[in-house]
Amino acid sequence: MDSIKSKIIDALQKATDSEDIKLDIPNISGHGDYASSLALSEAKRQKKNPLELAKEIVLKLQNDSELKKILSKIEVAPPGFINFWVSDEALVGTINKINYGVGVSLMKPDSGRDESRPYSKKAVVEYSSPNIAKPFGIGHFRSTIIGDAVANLLESSGWEVYRDNHLGDWGTQFGKLIYKIKTQNSKLKTTTKNLNLSIKDLVNLYVEFHKEAQEEPGLEDKAREEFRKLESGDPENREIWQYCVDVSLEEFNRVYDVLGIKFTENDGEGYGESYFEDKMQPVIDELQEKGLLKEGEDGAKLVFFPGGKYPPLMILKKDGATLYSTRDLATDRFRLGKYGKDIVIINEVGAEQSLYFQQLFEVEKMLGWIKERQRVHIKHGFFRFADRKMSTRRGDVVWLEDVISQAVAKAKEFGSDEKLAQEVAVGALKWNELKRDPAGDIIFNWDEVLNMEGNSGPYMQYTYARTRSILDKANGTAVSRVPEIKGGSINFDEKERRLASVLIHYSEIVKNAAINYSPHVLANYLYELASEFNSFYNSERIIGSEREETRLALVKAVGEVIKNGLGLLGIEVPSKM
Repeated sequence: MDSIKSKIIDALQKATDSEDIKLDIPNISGHGDYASSLALSEAKRQKKNPLELAKEIVLKLQNDSELKKILSKIEVAPPGFINFWVSDEALVGTINKINYGVGVSLMKPDSGRDESRPYSKKAVVEYSSPNIAKPFGIGHFRSTIIGDAVANLLESSGWEVYRDNHLGDWGTQFGKLIYKIKTQNSKLKTTTKNLNLSIKDLVNLYVEFHKEAQEEPGLEDKAREEFRKLESGDPENREIWQYCVDVSLEEFNRVYDVLGIKFTENDGEGYGESYFEDKMQPVIDELQEKGLLKEGEDGAKLVFFPGGKYPPLMILKKDGATLYSTRDLATDRFRLGKYGKDIVIINEVGAEQSLYFQQLFEVEKMLGWIKERQRVHIKHGFFRFADRKMSTRRGDVVWLEDVISQAVAKAKEFGSDEKLAQEVAVGALKWNELKRDPAGDIIFNWDEVLNMEGNSGPYMQYTYARTRSILDKANGTAVSRVPEIKGGSINFDEKERRLASVLIHYSEIVKNAAINYSPHVLANYLYELASEFNSFYNSERIIGSEREETRLALVKAVGEVIKNGLGLLGIEVPSKM
């Protein structure tokens, strides 16, 4: 935890004997650097006037020797808030750490145990997880970018993170593809060497199947039979399936390279659903042994929840075929065995799967595998059109490749070369995703997705580039630290202090974003910092001013924090734009 914040909390605990103390970061316009509503909650418990209790607490705080070293003022505000102003000396210390410690590493959140989670700080973060035989849609972009940022935030907060890509490479959709490929290639037999299908060809076959199935419902049964043969190890079906996987992975890896996305598990490919083909039976056996697997009315095998808490979860279809639930249970059983039973497992998956994950987590608790808060579903809303949902089955979807191409073309309008255009384009796409709370749906709009002005990725990148330009113009001669405090004090002017006061909260913001799996919290902070810096730049002289050293140190610190923060969001920062 940031030392300034921790010292304030320690002092409040001494003054009140309360353990439940929260410090807010108020708006920077004159309400202190921190604010506490402790007096409001304590007054209710003690049946006192909150304003009077706040004054009593402040009197005790004003005698705290540790606070005197870091605060310039403590004040009470109606109806019972306590506001804290950090001293210029303490602000200077923070800026020195940013600029002249080990980069921004000294600004990282405390890497010790996180008391909000009763487990070791290890996590599997599962994200992206596209389906084989379908190009990357704009919808999968959300999971990919949010999940990657969450993994970065956890790592920066001292977590050991395993990044997994749980590819959708198994299931009845492959029966549909195999059926279509076989019927269009009657001489295929047991070799795929004559096939020349792209990933878009594969998705077109999938769309064609569903159109034909509307006219001929019996096709669904034929597809199920092809998948049953695939599960049974039929050589021809296995070869066609592997062909589809190889074509898809080549396309996915190309997209991941553009986006700068990497996974750590299974040699960087992630553990797809097919990896657990031979690991499902032990799960089924355990469910049966513990009396949790019951037969439904049509012969399917299900888990029923006590008191009807959730609808039953199907584990096996009536024909014995497996489902997502069977494979996901096998996946989590594998993870608990591989990484330890105290691992936190995080799935970044669309909000439409909320009920399914509630059922899945409950089954794992019933099996005795996990405890509360050990399984996490990070939800994101749909990308949708204004009047309808996107649908791969209907061929009514926006492909990510097309979005990236248009973003790069738009970035080139700013005079960017190819490399810079890609950095700016990808930065714009990522920022437009990460700046918002992921839970809500997004109406797909080309202008919004490709936004490169205002609160945008290019604005953030340009702000960093501006800090570098200022420092370059100073030729390095004046880029010294803010003078050390030796007996006297350094006095920031009002605008310098506003900027410095935003900088001190960086580590707290990162920790908050990590704890709540909320990259948008960090993005909002970085935008506030950039806005404050650009306001300062536009109104104040830096190079050649009487306060040049102090102001250059502030510029350097802003650049360091923006670069580090954007890095956590997976956004590159060009040094020139």
